[in-house]
Amino acid sequence: MGWFINALLLIIVIVLLFTSIKIIRQATVGVVERLGKFHKLAEQGINIIIPVVDKFRSRVDLREQVADFKPQPVITKDNVTMMIDTVIYYQVTDPFRYTYEIATPILAIENLTATTLRNIVGELELDQTLTSRDLVNTRLRTILDEATDKWGIKVNRVELRNILPPQDIQTAMEKQMRAEREKREAILRAEGQKTAAILEAEGLKQSAILKAEATKEAAIREAEGIRQAKILQAEGEAQAILSVQKAFADSLIMIRNSAPDQKVLSIKALETLKAMSEGQATKLVIPGDLAGLGGVFAALKETVSEAPGK
Repeated sequence: MGWFINALLLIIVIVLLFTSIKIIRQATVGVVERLGKFHKLAEQGINIIIPVVDKFRSRVDLREQVADFKPQPVITKDNVTMMIDTVIYYQVTDPFRYTYEIATPILAIENLTATTLRNIVGELELDQTLTSRDLVNTRLRTILDEATDKWGIKVNRVELRNILPPQDIQTAMEKQMRAEREKREAILRAEGQKTAAILEAEGLKQSAILKAEATKEAAIREAEGIRQAKILQAEGEAQAILSVQKAFADSLIMIRNSAPDQKVLSIKALETLKAMSEGQATKLVIPGDLAGLGGVFAALKETVSEAPGK
């Protein structure tokens, strides 16, 4: 019987030993009560408490937490009822006040958020509410942070996740947005047509300028070619005249050097008259000395009579 009692006492001691050791995780604290009254905060790691006398009231998470509240009906200044749901990012800064100053902190924050949101949005019209989301977030966070400070809670951030106007207003807004998009599309189309017309006109202008310049260049080159041709033709005619004159001069030199008689001179004179009359339609060449003309014919007769076989 004694060994049974000893074993039972040993088991009780072991159980009490294990129940007196509490392990607190990182970023968490434990609220310890002694005989129903706050005793201390159990920090991270191993904590030993007195069994039966001490008790863990709760474990408080010190990390930042998120509370997503359901949509709340809110009336704007121009009497438009909207559904707005909010997201709160908060963090426990004082575990003692968080445990003993408020019974249901999340429910309290939700109700406080709803009433504060109604007050803020009630001062704004529909358009202001839709375009002043950041302003509403900032004012709501400031008010919630001040109100929850005595509960050991710090509100770090507040976001309006959805703002849903009534269905008829949503339809009107969609029509307005569609009209704005169609207006922007028409403006962009008109701007594109204007730009295309300007570019086309610029292209036609540049084409006309280039065509005129090409025509001008061709005319200049044609005139230059005609001028060069005339110059070359004149130079050729001058060269031909010079050649004829040189040949005539050379023949005179040869005649002079050969000491011709009167017959040869008369024949040369006749050849000269013939050359002067060639290529003329009607032209009468009369020598200045008619007597010399008779001498020419006499010389021709004599030359013919002296020819062999005559």
